[in-house]
Amino acid sequence: MSSTYEMVSRRLRITGVPRSVRIVPSALLALALTACSGGVHGTPGGPGVHDPYFPKAGNGGYDVGHYDLRLAYDPHGAGRLTGTATLTARATQNLSAFDLDLKGLDVQEVTVEGRSARFNRAGQELTVRPHDDLDDGETFRVTVRYSGTPQTITDPDGSQEGWLPTTDGALALGEPTGAMAWFPGDNHPSDKASYDIAVTVPKGLQAVSNGELTGETTTGARTTFTWHTPEPMASYLATVAVGRYDIGRSTIGEDRLPVYVAVDPTQAKASREVLAQLPAIIEWEEYNFGPYPFSSTGAIVDDAKDVGYALETQNRPVFPSAPDTGTLVHELAHQWYGDSVTPKSWRDMWLNEGFATYAEWLWDEDHGGHTAQQTFDALYAHGEDDHPGLWSFPPAKPSGAAHISDAPVYERGAMVLHKIRETVGDDTFYDIVQGWAAAHRHGNADTADFTAYVEKSAPDKNFAPIWKQWLYGEGKPAHP
Repeated sequence: MSSTYEMVSRRLRITGVPRSVRIVPSALLALALTACSGGVHGTPGGPGVHDPYFPKAGNGGYDVGHYDLRLAYDPHGAGRLTGTATLTARATQNLSAFDLDLKGLDVQEVTVEGRSARFNRAGQELTVRPHDDLDDGETFRVTVRYSGTPQTITDPDGSQEGWLPTTDGALALGEPTGAMAWFPGDNHPSDKASYDIAVTVPKGLQAVSNGELTGETTTGARTTFTWHTPEPMASYLATVAVGRYDIGRSTIGEDRLPVYVAVDPTQAKASREVLAQLPAIIEWEEYNFGPYPFSSTGAIVDDAKDVGYALETQNRPVFPSAPDTGTLVHELAHQWYGDSVTPKSWRDMWLNEGFATYAEWLWDEDHGGHTAQQTFDALYAHGEDDHPGLWSFPPAKPSGAAHISDAPVYERGAMVLHKIRETVGDDTFYDIVQGWAAAHRHGNADTADFTAYVEKSAPDKNFAPIWKQWLYGEGKPAHP
């Protein structure tokens, strides 16, 4: 992600509840769901996974393998969204009930394995009580039918996500928690799944999402676009863009990697030169970071300047207006670091943003700009001038949910990587960044996993000063 703070510091690079369901207080609900007779052997799954910054995000007791989302949206009038979400999941304990994250929207029906299930709403929690308890290890399907006007969510840092209306449609963005504004799920980066997303819109509009376009069918005055994402994806990386777009299709390299680019016509001219570099950027990043981890790539450039940030949505990053080269490099680097290798919790954001920021430094170094060392030295000497708060907290310990996208996570995170490079030399450094991406491909990892990997990759080097001063240390290190 390129945060609102980052965009400003770089001088704006990018120029209901059914009437038949009784509300039960949470304590009584837990009792009601467990105090059943006879063969009940399960307990409710947790309503969160205790993320250090977003404790209500995600849910306990199951793991989602696949989302099938069937959506219909008409941006005209009230902008109503109608959806049917079918989740295929595996119970990780004996379950008498489980939660899904869903903020706003009205739920009409929930079924589990085809049988009607009781449900309750409380804040962002949709609690589901299946007809029969689920056994530990059992695979099950839950289907939720819902509708309403999806919400725009304001993050702790003041930026907006969720469902964002645009001049001719809408843009769905999910970092860190906005996915729950448009579909129910296990809304935490630790639970990744494959996706099928079908979106029906008025004829003449388009709906762009993640993965590959597998169908486009017009019936009467409505068109349905169907998208398939085969590789695991965190919910915050899912996107839907509805509007009018100029569509570009091409391939990259000998493997003919599919490229799908959607650009709002108002941004087409301003975007053309930068987007033309996309194949070269992907090939350069493959050379430096290893094989591209997904089955397609591309970009979405919308006319949504009020959004204020770009986001590394899987397969095709979203830009709220025409990007510059550095931002495109940054968001595409996230396909390796953040999208394929996804953090276990939001505390580990620097593993996303530090890597993507350092990719910008390396691109500049390889394309006639400042060397990474020069960028590092300038940051150390004058970083507070352009990046206020650069030394306010260590990258691996953001000071709160409002600060997970602040300068220490981005710039100081990149400085950690540069110190590793200084310590081990270029050959071993590139072995580390490529090996890290390969070792955790399509998985999750945290800071402890990374430091252990680095130490194992260069056992003759002492990394303790880097971890102590640059990764976890408070304040500005005494020596660069």
